[in-house]
Amino acid sequence: MTGYSNQSLFPADVSSVCLEMFENTSFRRGVEYKLSDALAKRIEAATPYKIISSKDRADSVISGQIVQVDELVLSVERETGLPLEKELLLRAVVNWKNLKTGRLLIDNKSVTSQATYSAYQNQDFSYASALAANNLAQRIVELMEKEW
Repeated sequence: MTGYSNQSLFPADVSSVCLEMFENTSFRRGVEYKLSDALAKRIEAATPYKIISSKDRADSVISGQIVQVDELVLSVERETGLPLEKELLLRAVVNWKNLKTGRLLIDNKSVTSQATYSAYQNQDFSYASALAANNLAQRIVELMEKEW
């Protein structure tokens, strides 16, 4: 297809998604809940799909694995040596399968996001992981779009 189109960016043969809880292979617990919650909300808000809790009633299933949760120090206070600003890196591998056809719509795609935070602004790991999870959910929804 060439030129402009007003067709949906998302596959039309899918109308519902079962979102499985992401596995977490990192040592940081709780990030999988934040990512799954953020992804469910993002799918409902930004796609034509409905989230269905039962795999038997859904047209497709999204699953994945959080494979990396890293904290990096970006800047340090000179006098105390304490971190001023940190960055949280979150990486997941995502799969999306059409249950009607058995076709993989997303096949083991690696998706990464990051968020910066500072203790001096009363921000902590929990704040940064929620922000990174929201960014990651947005990238996963972008992967759900059809190729141009």
